[in-house]
Amino acid sequence: MRITNRHLIGWLGASPLMLILLAFLVAPIVMIVIVSFWGATEFSIYPDFQFDNYAFLFGSPVTYKVFFATFKYAVITWALTLAIGFTVAYFLAFHVRSQSVQIALFLLCTIPFWTSNIIRMISWIPFLGRNGIANQTLISWGVIDQPLEWLLYSDFSVILAFVHLYTLFMVVPIFNTMMRIDKSLIEAAYDNGATGLQTLWHVIIPLTKPGIMIGTIFVVTLVMGDFITVRFMSGSQKANVGRLISNDIALLQYPSAAATAVVLLCTVLLVIAILLRFVNIRKEL
Repeated sequence: MRITNRHLIGWLGASPLMLILLAFLVAPIVMIVIVSFWGATEFSIYPDFQFDNYAFLFGSPVTYKVFFATFKYAVITWALTLAIGFTVAYFLAFHVRSQSVQIALFLLCTIPFWTSNIIRMISWIPFLGRNGIANQTLISWGVIDQPLEWLLYSDFSVILAFVHLYTLFMVVPIFNTMMRIDKSLIEAAYDNGATGLQTLWHVIIPLTKPGIMIGTIFVVTLVMGDFITVRFMSGSQKANVGRLISNDIALLQYPSAAATAVVLLCTVLLVIAILLRFVNIRKEL
């Protein structure tokens, strides 16, 4: 009887959270899946069960180009944020001895994130523009003779904005994991004759894998679902899956947008499932 009561109390305690998840997570996803099978004309949307939206999506070569561009942005952004995030986290965790200084420097890294993403993003436009600070500086130094056109409204500017926006999502979990590493393990590696590079490769990186995977999941999912950055920083010359969905919504083609969203969701979940095969992040959660 006591065991039954404990289970009942446990379910009652978890029920508010379950109701919130059902109402604000599961129900919207189910609705999107349902709408993805509906039909649409130029003037109306009608409930139906058909695969026309998916057939059009997978039958269009534009879809594969857009998904390839999305994966390209995600992979390049992931590599750059990992390199920057790991370096920053390593410096804070192992080279800054004072905890107060660690906290101060960590808060310093978060200051840019106190402002809107859009403001931080468009702040690059006057810097990278044809007559912007970067081009004018390079010309005044004699490095170039004429402004560089590819600095703005290109893949370079899109990836630069992504890295600027999402690097902190890589720094935080890696730093949190590194702070849990027992320093005696590093000292033991040095005592056994390991060099700094060997200690990094054989001790620190393996123990930091959960944080790296959590940061990877954050960055990859955010980049693959982003659409406003690509629109602004490419001057509407580039596209990703998020922009494809946004364009369908602007044209009131909700079934088509829902079908694309379902495919994107399945793709992201597949990527996350593959990542979770390499490391068990439950130790970190």
